[in-house]
Amino acid sequence: MTDLYDHLFPAYREQAGLSDDERIDWLRRDRWLSLPQSEAALGRLEDLLTYPPRGRMPCLLLFGSTGMGKSEILNRFAELHATRYDKGAGLRIMPVVKVQMPPQPTEDEFYTELMLAMNYSEFDHISLRSLRSLARRTLGEFGTKVLVLDEIDKMLAGSPRQQRIFLNTIRFLTNDLRIPIVCAGTEDARIAILTDPNLADRFAAFELSPWRNDHALRQLMASFAGLLPLRRPSLLDEPDVRQRVIALSEGVTGRIFRLMEAVAIAAIRSGREMIDADSFDDEQLLLPLVSMQVIASTKRALRRRAA
Repeated sequence: MTDLYDHLFPAYREQAGLSDDERIDWLRRDRWLSLPQSEAALGRLEDLLTYPPRGRMPCLLLFGSTGMGKSEILNRFAELHATRYDKGAGLRIMPVVKVQMPPQPTEDEFYTELMLAMNYSEFDHISLRSLRSLARRTLGEFGTKVLVLDEIDKMLAGSPRQQRIFLNTIRFLTNDLRIPIVCAGTEDARIAILTDPNLADRFAAFELSPWRNDHALRQLMASFAGLLPLRRPSLLDEPDVRQRVIALSEGVTGRIFRLMEAVAIAAIRSGREMIDADSFDDEQLLLPLVSMQVIASTKRALRRRAA
């Protein structure tokens, strides 16, 4: 049966033979898709992992608009360097510790999240000083090579004093542990770090830029054509398709993926089993609100022209 679906990559032909419900379920699941910017960002992270300890450790800021895939890249990096158990030493080894910034960017909340990321849960009624010491000691015992702080733009929810304390905490940890720190967030995160010149001097910046209608997008559309479990070849290399994708997603990676998921599910349910430019005109698509807004604005403009 899989020979019928030679328009798909060999690894994905089996999925095309599944039932409609099974294919829709498959489409809705998370999976890593190698993208040029994502792989470049992973390469920078890998470089930090092998950096020898020195007085001023290099750090990295991964920033971009919401939906550009920052958290997915960090999760992938953490998965590639997952926790393992060293039988000889009798210790857990956590090369990468990933922490999500707490809603309230206080020092004690941060260290609490850090300990939770290292699978500690019993540290109630402990002083901030003891919590700080416990976190530093545990990171050292676990052999942590890189500390990752996701969504650090949340620190802007704090007062100016809290923001300064948090930035001082980052500098303190990288100095004390002599490990690189990776921060991820939006453009606001870059601006926040720049408020501390001493800290900003240590951070290299890697920006995840929105997609454009260029060769890279053609490659992405070709990837979708080869992996979406549809039973007929899709026409994703057409200029109209690429223009619609960019217009509806504004080049944001997460929106592109949600858009392609929506049109693929619609193609399965309708029995069309393929995607072309007309697929994006379906009013029943469950799209991000920004995409729906683009469609509504386009229709209003067409009505004004017709009038």
